[in-house]
Amino acid sequence: MGRTLSAPDPYLYPALRVRPIRSILVIKPRAIGDVLLSTVVLPNLRTAFPDAAISFLTEKAAADIIRDNPFVDEPIVFDASNDSFLKLLLRLRRARYDLVFDLFCNPRSAQMTWATGAAIRVGYPFRGRAWAYNVHVQTRADRIHNTEFNLDALARLEIPITERRLCFPLPAERVKQFKSVTAPFRTRKGPLIALNSSGTWESKRWGLEHFAQLGDLLIERLDANVLLLWGPGEEADVARIEKAMTHRPVAAPRTRIGELGALLACCDFTISNDSGPMHISAAVGTPTLGIFGPTNPYLQGPFHPSSAWVRLEGLDCLGCNLTACEIGNICMRDLDVNTVYNAFLSLAGIAQ
Repeated sequence: MGRTLSAPDPYLYPALRVRPIRSILVIKPRAIGDVLLSTVVLPNLRTAFPDAAISFLTEKAAADIIRDNPFVDEPIVFDASNDSFLKLLLRLRRARYDLVFDLFCNPRSAQMTWATGAAIRVGYPFRGRAWAYNVHVQTRADRIHNTEFNLDALARLEIPITERRLCFPLPAERVKQFKSVTAPFRTRKGPLIALNSSGTWESKRWGLEHFAQLGDLLIERLDANVLLLWGPGEEADVARIEKAMTHRPVAAPRTRIGELGALLACCDFTISNDSGPMHISAAVGTPTLGIFGPTNPYLQGPFHPSSAWVRLEGLDCLGCNLTACEIGNICMRDLDVNTVYNAFLSLAGIAQ
């Protein structure tokens, strides 16, 4: 790992005493949005421990969030469909980490943390998993944004929080490439607006017919260029939106996660369900409107000053966190297109 090592100032980090911190492991296996929100810890760790080697363990689906990250020396990618969990545990043991943060704290990540044998193992003691950690963090997951939840792990060790920004790798050459890719999409005079209808939970999806109506509204009233995002297995969704629209949108090119960030950085705005692409859009600085219902935007909303969210207010069941709804998913079904459109106008600073 090749770094000159130094011990932290014991007065600056009293919870660490005088132990030298040579290597750090951060564990956040999934999902794409959650992994991205956890990157808020990385610039703070680098500032606090400039000489330490930082590793980050995640699963294959979220690997592009960590690859090329300037604060990560070693990305560790685990593919549960092919890799041996036992071999992973042995690898973590051999690495001899000094400090480990488990920001996921499910049974498997607790095992990973314990297997390291690190002198300092930080985690949230959910559901009897306290045995894996020797530094416990009191959870505030039901009261604070997910980024602050991750930073609480650092604060528990009295590590200063000097930055609150997400870290998505965005190489200049990749952005330049996608500026060329998106230039032909701008056939109208208005802004280029990405619409993302995907979502890992069916209950978080606003509905393809809603996105089709919104796309037509953006084109008719703002002369916007509408770009439809899609991921693996979602080609049919884009085709259905295109068929339902009166005006012609543009289907985004096929992209990997890392490329999606560059694509979104070249858009003027994004309107999205609560999903990984929503968080990526906010992280690269594109003004982003998140559409919410079963999840809580105060806890999981797009994290950037130029972002906002919208939901159908007045329902008792908002923020239920249910992946399947027994009452017809009314929070999304009944969220009116004009409500979302007007929320977008507020985000964009356009007079209604």
